[in-house]
Amino acid sequence: MDQRDRLGGLLDAYQRRDPAARSKLEVFFLYPGVHAVIWHRIAHWLYEHKHFFLARWVSQHARKKTGIEIHPGAKIGRRLVIDHGMGIVIGETAEIGDDCLIYHGVTLGGTGKDQGKRHPTIGNNVLISCGAKVLGPFKVGDNARIAANAVVLSEVPENATAVGIPAQIVRIAGRTTHYADDVDQTSVQNPTLEKLALLTARLEKLEEERKKDTA
Repeated sequence: MDQRDRLGGLLDAYQRRDPAARSKLEVFFLYPGVHAVIWHRIAHWLYEHKHFFLARWVSQHARKKTGIEIHPGAKIGRRLVIDHGMGIVIGETAEIGDDCLIYHGVTLGGTGKDQGKRHPTIGNNVLISCGAKVLGPFKVGDNARIAANAVVLSEVPENATAVGIPAQIVRIAGRTTHYADDVDQTSVQNPTLEKLALLTARLEKLEEERKKDTA
């Protein structure tokens, strides 16, 4: 695949996923996520060829222009869509698969205690919602969903949703999706609230039984 086809696929992905995108021309010139990925391709090439200072200079230039910080060592697949993008940070050893969608305020970072591989590996067709933090050298499986403001500290299986702080896993039963934005973000289950509801119901039942025994 040459660079023209790669760019065309990227612009198609933005048009498909963003109803505000009126044309490929608008996406190419006005979308900071596109600019961040293009600059990263250059920075990553320099990084791979051991031009570390130049690579870092390019990535910092992109950060100033877009508000998106991608370390030149990070590996990014095809058709990554960055929606809005402000405040995104992607670490040096992070890896992102194809057809992913990342919203603003996301961090793909480390915990500070790992050496070598320090950042997460994101599979294909993964959605990471705004404000989510994915921290550590583990895998987020294909078709996974990270809910808004979740703090993910361990592996996420394929076709699962991570919710909460720290994040817990919620399976999406019977759901099949093709693109990462094909998900209802307004009705994601909260496992912590579900457990609290079960505990409350259990306490109420025990209280009723106690009253019967003392009657």
